[in-house]
Amino acid sequence: MSEIKIITLFEKILDKSSIITGDKLKLRFYHIWKTDIPLESICLLLPKDTNEVSAILRICNDNNQEIVIHGGLTNLVGSTKSSKNQVVVSLEKMNKIIEIDEKGKTVTCESGVIIEDIITSVREKDLLLPLNFGARGSAQIGGAVSTNAGGLRVFKYGMTRSLVLGLEVVLPDGTVISSLKKLIKDNSGYDLKHLFIGSEGTLGVVTKVVLRLYKHPKTRYTSLAATNDYEKVLKLLNFMEDKISNNLTAFELFWNDTYKQMVSDKTMYNKYLTDNYKYYVFIEYMGGDFDNDYNAFEKVIMEVLDKGIVKDAVLGKDEKEQLNIWGIREDVAVLAEERKFDQHFDISIPIAQIGEVIDKIIIELKSCKGVETIFPFGHVADGNIHFIIGKDSDDNDLKSKINEIIYSNTELVKGSISAEHGIGLDKKKYLIKSRSKDEIELMKVIKKSIDPKNILNPGRVF
Repeated sequence: MSEIKIITLFEKILDKSSIITGDKLKLRFYHIWKTDIPLESICLLLPKDTNEVSAILRICNDNNQEIVIHGGLTNLVGSTKSSKNQVVVSLEKMNKIIEIDEKGKTVTCESGVIIEDIITSVREKDLLLPLNFGARGSAQIGGAVSTNAGGLRVFKYGMTRSLVLGLEVVLPDGTVISSLKKLIKDNSGYDLKHLFIGSEGTLGVVTKVVLRLYKHPKTRYTSLAATNDYEKVLKLLNFMEDKISNNLTAFELFWNDTYKQMVSDKTMYNKYLTDNYKYYVFIEYMGGDFDNDYNAFEKVIMEVLDKGIVKDAVLGKDEKEQLNIWGIREDVAVLAEERKFDQHFDISIPIAQIGEVIDKIIIELKSCKGVETIFPFGHVADGNIHFIIGKDSDDNDLKSKINEIIYSNTELVKGSISAEHGIGLDKKKYLIKSRSKDEIELMKVIKKSIDPKNILNPGRVF
């Protein structure tokens, strides 16, 4: 079907303000870091509710029209790239928080709501949505569900999957599957929501979600600690879990070059600890005893210093210091800006092997001509390590060589090439390093059964 005809069909179900075509597409983009690259698409559609999403998908399915779904455009695996023969559907206008259930500790919202807005809204009700990652001010909850996003508090609260109680999803043929339950336990047959959580928009379009909330803690304290031995990092984690397990909500790790860059004169962050240690650990304590929590956390930090588990440590005394310390951890765009070209990685490694595996990867990357900067960091308590690797060229051979170094070393220890960002377009060649052929074939069977015409986010994952 011609572009004009498919747009004419959309004009029958959407108002003109919800259809962007022609030169206006040049003002749109496929990623928030790529705003200088105009969006390629037949048109961009902006549905206002589930019924409009359903109508759009029905038209596309009937006419074999490929669709690419846009959320907050913060993905790092090429998931939102599109071509001139594809229709793009953005859920940005579906941005209502429908209900905050204070007694049941849930929030129900449309998929286009910015995660930071949910966090702020439930905080006003003394509730906590524990999703916490750098892109929360731009990322939409539908995208977080579709990619099963992680973040800084995963080992305490789990991935997004652990927070989703109910979903509404539109299938590729326009069928609406609505199960907006608030139940923690429901063993009545297949738990269908888990088909769509983490499926990267290849099986359906998430339009509404019910999320589990927690009582908001009364206190939050942060410590930054340093050591030169990865075994001491593990010992520190075990000690913290033993002493403050109920209050330990984040345990993050930086390597030396990463920390040095984040506290250099190129940033606004204070250098709380000298930059000559190999490892820097960010620790978050959240509790409910305003009178005693600070003293309890301070006592534990003093103990790890006295026992020689860490070489040095500092405790954030107020909100300003805590924001500064966590800014060092979260403002990682600074690392990408160091070179014109960069590659991002998001791998999972067995926790006990992280030290040796990352050391090996760094040695191999340093011997790779064209690699200029290597910045590892991550969620060590759940085995998720990120790399931002800076280059002075975007040469494809160099890109492939770097990919092979990272993913082959990950495969050797039975790790994952994607801990939380997904596969998208960019990683599908390497999926075989994390999944068996039989697993991949089963994924394809599921995709074909739900989307036989392969119209929804085609080419993603495999």
